[in-house]
Amino acid sequence: MEDIENIELTYLSLEDYQELKEAMIASYITMPDLFWRENQIKKLIDKFPEGQVVIKINGQIAGCALSIIVDYNKFDANHTYKDITGDYTFSTHTDDGDVLYGIDVFIKPKFRGLRLGRRLYDYRKELCERLNLKGMAFGGRMPNYHKYADTLSPKEYIAKVRSKEIHDPVFNFQISNDFHPTRILKNYLEGDTSSKDYAVLMEWRNIYYEKESKEPTTIKKVVRLGLVQWQMRLYKNIDEMMQHAEFFIDSVSGYRSDFALFPEFFNAPLMAGNNHLSTAEAIRELAKHSDDMVQRFSKLAISYNINIITGSMPEIVDNKLYNVGYLCRRDGTTERFEKLHITPDEAKVWGMVGGSQLKTFDTDCGRIGVLICYDVEFPELSRIMADEGMDILFVPFLTDTQNGFSRVRHCAQARAIENECYVAIAGSVGNLPNVENMDIQYAQSMVFTPCDFAFPTNGIKAEATPNTEMILIADVDIDLLRELNQFGSVRNLKDRRKDIFELKKK
Repeated sequence: MEDIENIELTYLSLEDYQELKEAMIASYITMPDLFWRENQIKKLIDKFPEGQVVIKINGQIAGCALSIIVDYNKFDANHTYKDITGDYTFSTHTDDGDVLYGIDVFIKPKFRGLRLGRRLYDYRKELCERLNLKGMAFGGRMPNYHKYADTLSPKEYIAKVRSKEIHDPVFNFQISNDFHPTRILKNYLEGDTSSKDYAVLMEWRNIYYEKESKEPTTIKKVVRLGLVQWQMRLYKNIDEMMQHAEFFIDSVSGYRSDFALFPEFFNAPLMAGNNHLSTAEAIRELAKHSDDMVQRFSKLAISYNINIITGSMPEIVDNKLYNVGYLCRRDGTTERFEKLHITPDEAKVWGMVGGSQLKTFDTDCGRIGVLICYDVEFPELSRIMADEGMDILFVPFLTDTQNGFSRVRHCAQARAIENECYVAIAGSVGNLPNVENMDIQYAQSMVFTPCDFAFPTNGIKAEATPNTEMILIADVDIDLLRELNQFGSVRNLKDRRKDIFELKKK
């Protein structure tokens, strides 16, 4: 370390060949005759110069990584090194391929222990992302397998290496760099007696890969959320209430938000004109406005270029009263969602019943889910949505007391952590003295994140002032969720013990 003045990662040139050959021979002491010829290196450089890199320390080659791009589907799952390289001619390389295949990586013995291999693998990963490739693959040697071949099969050997019962420097290094073994390759590399000619097919998935589309559409990766913390007040009619709703849509759209989220039952003030009726009858009168409101919200979504989650409203279907909401996309399409778990008060006072539809929705900002208030307190629902690819969970809620709010708030934050997603909650504030069973409200709208290095340490991206009418604007980065899923300090979705339990939708 004291003698190191400079470490440089640079493209391999043909002028480096003689030194490269010497470095290979020094690195593969068990296979001294297996080194690349000058004409082969020239072919690699001519075909794919970006894929051939070396690390130099004080101007001397310390390590090297050689790669080609292949059309991965053209190769049998049990391919050999000879197959993948086109009998060492690299005719298998194609700029139109989808996977970066590692041909060789080595570090000279005198420079090992400096994490130079990690630099080479990191370069390859960045190259995959830059070229929009699906990922990386290579056949990993098992240089210590010959010591155990008489008693262990390759599969058993790998299992013991993974459980740290056996040390294998190559395999352990690859695992630590986020590569995953997918199969054992027999007769992979001729002359690899240390590995008994076996190899482990190692793969790494590029989480940023995007399949090319001929359609002129894109999925946004940084999504701006606009949460409406709605003040309950009396309105003369639905026109006046929707005028107020449009004010908020205009406001969050002015900040170029991608979503506007309204609270549960934010239209409850319209029940004030039905105080002469019972509470069950009054909410059924309110349900008569729902179709009109959805149509108005859909028009606003188009005109303000924003996806609107309408909070929730009562709706009657086949003489049954449901608590439902709508996703009004900015392209004019709408989707319906239902509250599945009705609170005891909703059932007792209004005669409301729970819905049966649980689904996620595709948008121009990725896949989302919506759970209405009490539903977020049931972790199974959001877990199923997470398995369906949900990135953002929206929770419109209405709570009267701080106790009720705390249940929603803490459960929502737990959902963000356990499902590796963002959760946005929006509620109503203020009082409605002229509407029975809707007297008081308490809320603090918030946006929650997972808790890891790329996110706020407390898992709170943004929070509104409690019990005050306002809007809350927050940006969430979908790519950070992909990184968390693959490389997080903990990986709640991946680490589930599916061997002892399972969760599925009926």
